[in-house]
Amino acid sequence: MDRDLGADAPYGPPPPSDTAVEPARTPRAIDPRAFGVVFVLWHPDASHLIHLDDAHAACRHVVAVDNSPEADADLHERLRGAGIEVVFNRNAGGISGAYNRGVEALLARGCQVVFLLDQDSQLGPDFFARMMQACAQVGSQAFVLGPKVFEANLGRYLPVFSPAGRMPRPERIDDRVEGLIPTLFVISSGSAISAAAYRELGAFREDYFIEYVDIEYGLRATRQGIPVYVNAAVEMRQQVGRFFKRGIFSTSNHVAWRRYYASRNAVHALRSNASRWSVHWLIELLTLHQVLCVLVCEEHKLRKIVAIAVGYFDGVFGRLGAFEQRHPRLAAFCRH
Repeated sequence: MDRDLGADAPYGPPPPSDTAVEPARTPRAIDPRAFGVVFVLWHPDASHLIHLDDAHAACRHVVAVDNSPEADADLHERLRGAGIEVVFNRNAGGISGAYNRGVEALLARGCQVVFLLDQDSQLGPDFFARMMQACAQVGSQAFVLGPKVFEANLGRYLPVFSPAGRMPRPERIDDRVEGLIPTLFVISSGSAISAAAYRELGAFREDYFIEYVDIEYGLRATRQGIPVYVNAAVEMRQQVGRFFKRGIFSTSNHVAWRRYYASRNAVHALRSNASRWSVHWLIELLTLHQVLCVLVCEEHKLRKIVAIAVGYFDGVFGRLGAFEQRHPRLAAFCRH
């Protein structure tokens, strides 16, 4: 089925980042029924379920992966009655585990392209149609494609990072309204992964659990010659967590245990790719930024600083996996 995506050309390096990608030939049509959505739930409220219903109205194949610690039997029964497949994952493997279980279910149905969505994502009415048009233009069976993301907390579009050269730099794309822009990675929510790419790259890293899961996957794809693009013609509005700003510092104010994963996985992902890209200098900078944000803007400072410090050293030494399994006492201390 992947042949329908339209490319028998070998993989190659992405084009320069200052040039939008144009289709080399007339793209082959993709069956609109041949894509599916992985929709991750976590203690969903009414607004989240509206987002899920909207996705299902636009897509025939939807798998809702509930990562909540306890099953909501009534909710699951209602979703299944509406034709939505439900996988109760109980947060096994974190967000990575949810993605993997959902992708596996959709590939078993024969889906050629899989979209990843979290419950906070707000999509336009033509999101899937326009993203699938871009998929048909990529010119490769294996690809990762994300929309142009407006981060509501920051009040701006997220930049791209060009894969060209040794030193990745952020590039603003606010004024870009068309074309495919090469990038090192895209955020997972709203992204499209072809079946060929997932089979070649393998699963998302469940030992990361949460944070930097999408960045690691994008770096892995780029390193292996699988193109990663932002589709400038499609926008998605995203709002992650509670957001605070004080002076020059802005923070999503994540709880301490998430600070652990953010610190550890940033160190591990960037160190693992230092031979390909000069990103090692970012490790200490990102860690220092987290510490300063906590000290200036956030509560529970001691717990969060401890979590960041432990995460940093675990990342340096490659100690991955669930926080509570590796450091049960510290994880209990950093629970909030």
